[in-house]
Amino acid sequence: MRLALLSDIHGNPIALEAVLADVDAQGGVDGYLVLGDLAALGYDPATVLERVTALHDVRVTRGNTDRYVVTGDRPPIPPPPGKEIEVANSFAWTQGYVTSAGWFDWLERLPLEVRLELPDGTRVLGVHASPGTDDGAGVNPVQTDDELSGLLSGCGADLVFTGHTHWALDRTVDGVHAVNLGSVSNPWAPDLRASYVLLEADASGYEVVARRVDYDRQAVVDAIAASHHPTPEFLTAWFRGARIAPHQRR
Repeated sequence: MRLALLSDIHGNPIALEAVLADVDAQGGVDGYLVLGDLAALGYDPATVLERVTALHDVRVTRGNTDRYVVTGDRPPIPPPPGKEIEVANSFAWTQGYVTSAGWFDWLERLPLEVRLELPDGTRVLGVHASPGTDDGAGVNPVQTDDELSGLLSGCGADLVFTGHTHWALDRTVDGVHAVNLGSVSNPWAPDLRASYVLLEADASGYEVVARRVDYDRQAVVDAIAASHHPTPEFLTAWFRGARIAPHQRR
């Protein structure tokens, strides 16, 4: 069994195509797990949804921004003063985009999590942020072992894959192996490449291989400018290396 796992595509088909090309270059896979944040905040959510659903043997979960688009919920942490309208406009734009393209109902039906069992009996959980939720702090690099153990406790899995924080991570705590896939799009500086994971599994065990893929970020910036997206400056900052992960700020 060989699977590709990716998350946080955020309406960026250029980054997604680079990742899928890398999957093919590594010999292809038997299936895909895509762990949410597919459509918002990017410039072309419909193309991403079309591409993801066309993948063979693909299983998809929702992310917090997918939920925001279909329910009207908003991030639990308020935006900086003066940015409230930008946040509202961005999600409203995405909602209109996916609705007009016929994807709203599909997005609304996405499940919170996906589970499977590997050939050696390893129980796998895939979820956007952390077991039981698509939002919150997620699995992130600043958590202590005790904090991470608290998130994973009772999850009913031996191997847990997440996204959400846009920061790749691989840790084992109290017998549970936690892997954050990083993000296909909207990267934290300084590494602006797309991130995803290959999972190789057979009856003797499994191996997790983290992959990084470069792509034409200027093409993304140009596409954002051409899309009439309501928050172009916010979006392009990711691809210019202007966004710093919270745990790296001093």
